[in-house]
Amino acid sequence: MRVTKYEHAALRIDEAGRALIIDPGSFTSPLDDLQNVVGVVLTHEHPDHWTPQHLDRLRKSVPNVPIYAPEGVAKAAPGYDIIVVHPGDTVTLEPFTLEFFGGTHAVIHESIPVVDNVGVLVNDEFYYPGDSYTVPKGRDVALLAAPIGAPWLKIGEAMDFVLAVKPRQAFGTHDMTVSQVGRDMGRARLTWATEQNGGAFLSLDPGDSTDI
Repeated sequence: MRVTKYEHAALRIDEAGRALIIDPGSFTSPLDDLQNVVGVVLTHEHPDHWTPQHLDRLRKSVPNVPIYAPEGVAKAAPGYDIIVVHPGDTVTLEPFTLEFFGGTHAVIHESIPVVDNVGVLVNDEFYYPGDSYTVPKGRDVALLAAPIGAPWLKIGEAMDFVLAVKPRQAFGTHDMTVSQVGRDMGRARLTWATEQNGGAFLSLDPGDSTDI
């Protein structure tokens, strides 16, 4: 299974000639090579994780591509056929098995409403929490996409999240809101956290891939 990082929070997973797209949002350049996409996962409704333009491009390439997301996305995107998923749900989408965790977005501020958010575990190996610190308890995570920068993020909490997940490998995501210096600092902190349980941190830039 190959995981490719794009700008900010967008990810692509390839397996057996098919692909899954996660969170193509407003900070992500238009994606190409979409003909083999068999599904889309949107972790929550914020525009840095999905846009109508990205979904329209995906549906143009694959007209009936299923889109999985929590209820908040279905309400925010009424023109799209969203398949609502909840924490605890498992979806089989050959060759992918998707298991969903969490339920709510991390708190930004008490004045800002907390929205629905799901983390997703793909094929029991790759985990992405969306905008949360939800730990997939009891799972042996081979590869973790860990957030580096956000209005809701404190780097110490992101480090604790990585320490709790104990991935064998990790890389940074959700990083377009920080400077180059800030991204490098965040990567250094998450490197330390990953290594505490014997894991390795990967410095992936947009377009870079790694295999599990």
